Amino acid sequence: MVVVLASSSDAGGGIGSWDLHTGTEQIRYKSLSSPGHGLVSVGDRFLASSQLRDAATSSGSVFFWSWSKPQVEVKSFPAEPITPLAANHSGTYLVGGGLSGEIYLWEVETGKLLKKWHGHNTAVTCLVFSEDDSLLISGFKNGSVRVWSLLMIFDDVRRREASQIYEYSFSDHTLCVNDVVIGSGGCNAIIVSASDDRTCKVWSLSNGMLQRNIVFPSKIKAIALDPAEHVFYTGSEDGKIFIVALNTTKIATNNHVSYIVDSFSNHSKAVTCLAYSASDNFLISGSEDGIVRVWNASTHNIIRVFKHAKGPITNIIVVRPENDSSNHMSSNLQAASKKKGAQFPPLEKYANSIDGHSDTKTIVSLGDSDRCMDASYLSSHVISSYSKELQNQGSAAASEMEIEKLKSDYQKSVQMVNQWKKMYENLHQFCVKELVDENKK
Repeated sequence: MVVVLASSSDAGGGIGSWDLHTGTEQIRYKSLSSPGHGLVSVGDRFLASSQLRDAATSSGSVFFWSWSKPQVEVKSFPAEPITPLAANHSGTYLVGGGLSGEIYLWEVETGKLLKKWHGHNTAVTCLVFSEDDSLLISGFKNGSVRVWSLLMIFDDVRRREASQIYEYSFSDHTLCVNDVVIGSGGCNAIIVSASDDRTCKVWSLSNGMLQRNIVFPSKIKAIALDPAEHVFYTGSEDGKIFIVALNTTKIATNNHVSYIVDSFSNHSKAVTCLAYSASDNFLISGSEDGIVRVWNASTHNIIRVFKHAKGPITNIIVVRPENDSSNHMSSNLQAASKKKGAQFPPLEKYANSIDGHSDTKTIVSLGDSDRCMDASYLSSHVISSYSKELQNQGSAAASEMEIEKLKSDYQKSVQMVNQWKKMYENLHQFCVKELVDENKK
């Protein structure tokens, strides 16, 4: 069952959920007021949302729900109000962005605050993990977009030696970044950012360069990326949804050029959030009018409409909440979800350590072993560190099994990198041949 969840700034609206195929409303989760990008599915097993109780008093919290119960099961109160949340694909880690610009990373099962670092001197507005969970992309109120390698974040030696801990810092936006999405392809993916400056910008992770700058007639509040990455959709302040081409050259229209290929609209107010259901080819949009609309992405026809609340829709996510063996959440957390729902400790307010470097032995799992990963992400010194920690925490037999698995993952990563190098060489030879043939003509 595919479920659409939407939150609202209306305190009485809570978080609504609907069956995407039948349109039937499921459970309405009780909450206060979820800010934009503050609603996330944790491993498709739990639901988490940041809650801004009173902006004037700078108070906030993070609530957790199990899928089957409308009441909040776990309440956490971080050191400062958290606005955006992001969970890695397995649901083992939760990241939150603070109004101060700090970024927090918790382990869900234990509630431990594993890391906290300074993202920027302004509020964090959005967070998203890369496809392989090795990178975290953050947007900020001042218009900046930064890319963080989680292995750098957890490697205190490299952090002390580096001049900066982020991989890239993009600062071409002049106003608040409202949304960020990342494509597939690991370190070769694209990043698309949207801003109040009426632009969307496309960045390349392979070289850190700006690839495209698309100007719109109004502020852009949300982005959804077509899984095939031929186009992306943007939700604007004037209620329109624009379609932007990614794999074509500029299109001439009305004596000027643009990457915008089409637009459609049925919202009476600003489009605040967008989500894409790849299995159905549906685009889901939320608006300040309190209504969620489901569109056929090919025909732009409305499939169904969900009336949620009086206040603006702040978040939309599409999930498939089911217990299956392919989910790589830890066995302890899976057992807890089956027996007691979301019964795990609240998120720590402060790191439970004497100094900022005492948690260097934390084991970090970045994505599952089947995902494409750069070889440097599983280097020998990282494997050695993992091995020592595993030997301290478990039996010798269990440690040996895990060590063998890590070594296997490392070999797979090396093989994948070699395949990418060979593909690059073939592509380079092809391009050279094309240029030579063109010059002969």
